[in-house]
Amino acid sequence: MQQGDTVAIVSPSGPPDAALLRRGVERLEGLGLKVVLGAHVLDRQELPYLAGADAARAADLQAAWCDPAVSAVFCCRGGYGAGRLLGLLDWDAMRAAGPKVLLGSSDITALHNVFAIELGVPTLHGPMAACDIMAAEPGPEPLSWQSLRSALFGAAEAVRGERVLAPGRAEGVLSGGNLSLLASMCGTRWQPAFEGKLAFLEDVGEEPYRIDRMLTQLLAAGAFDGVRGIALGSWVGCGDPYPVLEDRLKPLGVPILAGLPVGHGSPQMSVWLGRLGVIDTESCSLAGTFSNTEQAR
Repeated sequence: MQQGDTVAIVSPSGPPDAALLRRGVERLEGLGLKVVLGAHVLDRQELPYLAGADAARAADLQAAWCDPAVSAVFCCRGGYGAGRLLGLLDWDAMRAAGPKVLLGSSDITALHNVFAIELGVPTLHGPMAACDIMAAEPGPEPLSWQSLRSALFGAAEAVRGERVLAPGRAEGVLSGGNLSLLASMCGTRWQPAFEGKLAFLEDVGEEPYRIDRMLTQLLAAGAFDGVRGIALGSWVGCGDPYPVLEDRLKPLGVPILAGLPVGHGSPQMSVWLGRLGVIDTESCSLAGTFSNTEQAR
């Protein structure tokens, strides 16, 4: 991306706070981006956890992606609801629109996973327009903001972890996101598969036994068959997740880097999914090998 590009902001999941959204728009405009809002971005409906009706949210997402004037589609926030849109989108029309940037995290994992499968495009896992990390009144969280700017306009910065669960070095396309969303897609046509890839996992507000259950589900479904390495992000409000993460994942026999500030909490560093990455436990880092102007091969 570059200054002057148009960014469309949509609400595929939960309803955004209008004040946060307004500040998020102002900060993106401060980067030299032109920002347009989806027609239904502030909609509400009877189910209070959804930002409007499914059809309206899907229409905004598809219209933004298919608009040739739009270079990137940024999601307002996570919460819940993106998975309800997957069967409503015209994937043929979205494929014909060509690649552009999708930015989001948390519930947006559903879109990250399916965009990779249906469209074959890299997507950006990072902070969203109407969330405190970007739109708090005092200003964006500095490390998160710098990481996002680097990922959008240049080369994504390496992200440092805090601990090693299994040593080694591994390279592959980075894939994954929020653990609960990935587990929820098991048994669907968009079931996660990490064969030949690096798996990235994070979550928020899940007890260790629930993390165990979701990992066990993914393992039983064969999602980790052939995985090359595992990068573990933040586990905010999850107690001590590391005993269960080590118990369930270490038998896979691949390098496991943990404590990456990616996912929830603060800071929230940005990483490209669908592009080549490298886990190096000696330097305790996850690094991307491609900038925003390059495509993983």
